[in-house]
Amino acid sequence: MRPQFATAALLLVLTLAGCRQDMHNQPKVLPLRQSDFFADQRTARTPVAGTVARGQLEEDAYFYSGMIAPNQPGDAIPFPVTEAVLQRGQERFNIYCSPCHSRVGDGNGMIVQRGYRHPPSFHTEQARAFPVGHFFDVMTHGFGAMPDYAAQVAPPDRWAIAAYIRVLQYSQHAPVADVPPAERGRIAGTPAQLPQAPAASSTGEQPGTQSAQPAPAQKPGGRR
Repeated sequence: MRPQFATAALLLVLTLAGCRQDMHNQPKVLPLRQSDFFADQRTARTPVAGTVARGQLEEDAYFYSGMIAPNQPGDAIPFPVTEAVLQRGQERFNIYCSPCHSRVGDGNGMIVQRGYRHPPSFHTEQARAFPVGHFFDVMTHGFGAMPDYAAQVAPPDRWAIAAYIRVLQYSQHAPVADVPPAERGRIAGTPAQLPQAPAASSTGEQPGTQSAQPAPAQKPGGRR
């Protein structure tokens, strides 16, 4: 039994030797905890002057603001507007903008129909004259009753939405000359006559319907 006891004791010693607190007592500071390392005893440090957090350089001022001068929005998308960009803009617009502005941009979205303040239509003369940088700035900072969407919509998606708003505006005011010749006949011709609804009968009933019959009177002593 002694060899077995010695083996068990050796395993116990090795196990206890492996139970160290290095992973529990780490030499680090927790957020907003007091620190004796710095003179002001604060763990939250001011960034070194001239440093920029990763991903927050924002070197292109126009790309991140939509402004070419103070309070002067620009009227250019800062990257090529491709079909993929417009599809992305439509997707983001339908998610974040259409609840108020509706999917056609007339300001009659589902939330507005339930009592929220009615936003202006994108199809007015004033809205169509706005530069695209205006829409980017409104999404970034909000306007009137509209809150900002800077946290929900990244700058590239804001530009994609602004480009799609231009598409919505153009869809309602495009001249016929811009339509391909093969398609012009479809919109320039006389609209087809819709079938007329059947006239009501002299009794006020619609054709194909049956008048309701009065319920038979119950006999005395019958079940109720």
